Amino acid sequence: MWRRSLKQTSVMMFVIGIMAGMTILDVSAAPEVGDYEIVFKWDHLDWKFSDKAMKADFDKNEYWKGALPAGAKVDANGNYYLSVPRWSPGIPATLNKIVMVHGKPLLEAFPSWEMNKVGNPEALQSVLGYEIDEKGLMWILDQGHVTNAPSIDDSQKIVVWDLKNNKLVHSIKVPTDIAPYTASFLNDLVVDNANGFVYMTDSGINSDPLQGGLIVYNMKTREMRRVLNQDESVQDVPGFWFKIAGKRIWKDKPMRTGADGIALSADRKTLYWCPLTGRNLYAIQTSYLKDFKTPMSLIKGAVKNLGSKGTNTDGMAADNKGNVYYSMLEGQGVGIYTPDAGFKTFLTDPRMVWVDGVNFDNKGYILFNNNRLHELLGGELDWNNPDNLIIWKAYVGEDVKSYLTK
Repeated sequence: MWRRSLKQTSVMMFVIGIMAGMTILDVSAAPEVGDYEIVFKWDHLDWKFSDKAMKADFDKNEYWKGALPAGAKVDANGNYYLSVPRWSPGIPATLNKIVMVHGKPLLEAFPSWEMNKVGNPEALQSVLGYEIDEKGLMWILDQGHVTNAPSIDDSQKIVVWDLKNNKLVHSIKVPTDIAPYTASFLNDLVVDNANGFVYMTDSGINSDPLQGGLIVYNMKTREMRRVLNQDESVQDVPGFWFKIAGKRIWKDKPMRTGADGIALSADRKTLYWCPLTGRNLYAIQTSYLKDFKTPMSLIKGAVKNLGSKGTNTDGMAADNKGNVYYSMLEGQGVGIYTPDAGFKTFLTDPRMVWVDGVNFDNKGYILFNNNRLHELLGGELDWNNPDNLIIWKAYVGEDVKSYLTK
């Protein structure tokens, strides 16, 4: 692992002290807020295949060139997971556990190869966002779309998997009247077990104009409701064309993505979200969303525009202290929003090209990854670069944990 050297002064003092015969404690190993390091990295993703023919086909067709690491998370037992959405052909498994084989991190289909079978609406078709809650349940948001084709019936869903007992708990369908099979792009979700709700973003990228929106699921009644459909807060900003490290995304036309990052405050009272192609952060009090009888006009009027983050954002996550951590695409790092202090840069690094999801390990660190999405999907990646795809962790403080943890 590599760690940013923020403590060169203390290390130098330690060396000088030894030379002078002095006794000085070396505290350089203790992390400071803002220190970050690499957890895993790849030039390209590879799998621990259970089938030799599948492995041979994967290598022969170079399907790894379309394998994009999207969301990285770690559970209470230290197991790391990675979603790889099926936006390109030949992705072996869309949800995976990271396993070490001969010192190399490989992906292993999770929860099984069978549960990742393409064409089976009961299995996972294409996963981008998911959450691991305080009960040890994994809430998996299945986009349904495979290589941008319309979702097959019943493939859009929330799959709830019990990590402790390794078994299915629920499979909750997201019907076409809530997220249109042709237009939807189910992006990410947050979980509120205390009140019994799940909140989701739909980027709505598979139509023109976009059909962005938020989706609310009531765990008790099993009802879903779509809100803020095509509202300004969930749509792309017209003409927004951004750059990362001087490279315009995309070359021939602007990327257009609606509601993407989502975060829930620890008191469960405020929901945050942002479009990817835009810089503003939005929020609403969840009381407006939990009552399905609340008029759409009232919900629309309750949305707060919190202003520009100074960068566009992919993934977000809230902690137990009232902060929201957000990925910085243009800024190549991670930022922090607090209701009192506003927006500020937390860390940045030139290797952080397209920073994706942000999560917590509940041991004092945030977990995030960079995947060079525009270069990988645009066919511009240098596959000889060992730092193409990186999962990072950064120290945020011993008592800083996920919004899910009290």
